[in-house]
Parts: sequence; structure tokens; C-alpha cells
Amino acid sequence: MKTTLEELAPARGVLLADGATGTNLFKAGLETGYPPELWNVEQANKIIALYQEFVDAGSDMILTNSFGGTSFRLKLHASETRVEELNLAAARLARQVADKADRPVLVAGSIGPTGELFSPLGMLTPEAAEAAFTEQAEALAQGGVDVIWIETMSALEEVRAATIAAQKTGLPVMATMTFDTAGRSMMGIKPADYKDFAAEVGLQGFGANCGIGPAELIDSLSHFDALNQPSFVIAKGNCGIPAYMDGEIHYHGTPELMAEYALIARDLGARIIGGCCGTSAEHIQAMRAALDATPKGNPPTAEDIANRLGIAWKDLADAPSSDASEERARRRRRRPKAR
Repeated sequence: MKTTLEELAPARGVLLADGATGTNLFKAGLETGYPPELWNVEQANKIIALYQEFVDAGSDMILTNSFGGTSFRLKLHASETRVEELNLAAARLARQVADKADRPVLVAGSIGPTGELFSPLGMLTPEAAEAAFTEQAEALAQGGVDVIWIETMSALEEVRAATIAAQKTGLPVMATMTFDTAGRSMMGIKPADYKDFAAEVGLQGFGANCGIGPAELIDSLSHFDALNQPSFVIAKGNCGIPAYMDGEIHYHGTPELMAEYALIARDLGARIIGGCCGTSAEHIQAMRAALDATPKGNPPTAEDIANRLGIAWKDLADAPSSDASEERARRRRRRPKAR
């Protein structure tokens, strides 16, 4: 059922996004190192099936399988000339699933980082980045997405280049950065700094995704002043902490944990909530049920969050510093390593 962000957001209040793309495709047979974007044409039925799982679980918004769809990323697989083809396919497959749903579902065109470093640390220039993002964004728009969704960014320069490119489509543009246990992106950006930057470049939505797990994501969210933002604040955290077991990466987060995370994120002011790595349709279904059944409450205290999410937030509850994530990181560095 076709809709727009402007129509659906007021009706739903809080939008539930989807879960993981890559980790769920691995379960479907994708081999490590193989670009998921090629499956948009080689295994379209499996991409459709994943989109459908999230819609059936209750997602209001699904992200296209196009995270690595820039020429920079596709060049690693000798597919840099296929940007338009692969992004068009990703968008059209998602559009197909969304349009046949019995309720309104948005399609967000996923754009991930180029994988390159900007000058002077690397060779990437703003002009080259903007050109690559423009090529991808235009293909996603042509394929029928409702929103351009920039995600997993670590550098403000890259967010700016991707935003400028995406805004050329005339669609709403949202962008999330990834923050670590020290409360910074890989390039040293803090959540509070990103909040100000997002307003500067005119993003309709901003927030955090991926990272270590739901507790760290909530930590980042707490610095966004989400309840007072005119734009959509986004929370899309990993499903717990990844661990290597039996030759595979596993995520410890249960559906119950992700449901608590969704409620906490909503009560802190997030207006779009979803899951990232490790998040399955089962997790999304639990998040949907929790959001629908539990009335919105007051912003939870650090102690309440610690009790609901577990030990990962207990350091936060004790930290005297206003930048609690830095305090937690310092405490972890002082602890003896496990043998």
C-alpha cells in the first residue's frame, strides 16, 4: 500500500523500521565476502523473502538491500559499472513487497559508506564522494523509494557528501552514524556534535545505528535531546553483543531484550526505531508487540535503563561524568582482561 513519510508518521506516531540485512542473508546462504547487492538480480526471491519477513513482523519501513551500492564498494567486486542496475533492482523489489502489503509500508533507500578515507587521511575528495552518492541515490529514487536512508557513517564529511547527493532527489533524507563504547564514531564524532551537524545540513532524520548493542545505542540516543528535536530521531541498534561461536558470529540479544530497548528508545524520544546486525523478524515482531501494547511513558532514568537492559548500562548509572560513555570506557580499560 503506497504512502509517504508525511502521511504515515503522524498516523503511527513512532515508526518501526526493519532489522538486519546482511546477517539474515548469511542465514539464507550468502557467503562471507560476497556482495549482497548482487543478490538483487541473482537471488531476487531471497531478497523479496527477507523484505516480506519484516513486513509480516510489523515493520512500518523496510530498507533496501543496497548498503554497499556505491561504485567505490562495488569496484571491489568488479561491478562498479552496475550501480544503476543493482540499486534499481533493490528498490523495485522492496517496492513490490511494500505495495502489496495490507497496510502502509515505507521503502527507505539504504546508502552506506564508501569505505574510503577523505583527504588528507586518504584519497577521497568531497567531489568524488558526492558524485558516487548521487549516482546511487538517483537510482534508488528511480526505483521508487520513499526516503533516502544514509547509514553507518563515521565521518561528517561523508555524511555531508551523501546528504547533498540525496537531497537532489527531492525525497526526505535521513542519516545515522555509528558510535562505539567510548561514545564516538570511528573518526571521533560525538552524538551531541552530530545532532548539531544534522540540523546544519538539513536532514529530516538523524540518529545512530549498528554499534555494539542496544545499551550503547541508547547511550548515544541519550545525547540527541530527542524529545525536543523537530526532525525524526532514529535508533537502530545491533541485537546485542556479537560473539564468535562455532565458527559463526552470534548475537546474544533476545526478542525480549530488543522489545525493552524499543520501549526505552521511544520514551527517550526516538521516532523511528529498528534493529541492525543480528536482528531477525522474530526480534522485530517482539518490538512491534511491545510498542503496540505499552503506552508511552516518561523518559527512563539511568537506573531504570540499567535494570531493563542489564549490566551494560550499570556503569552509566554510576558515572558522575556528564559524558557517561567516556567514564564507562575508562572503567573497562582498567578491568583485567579475561584469560
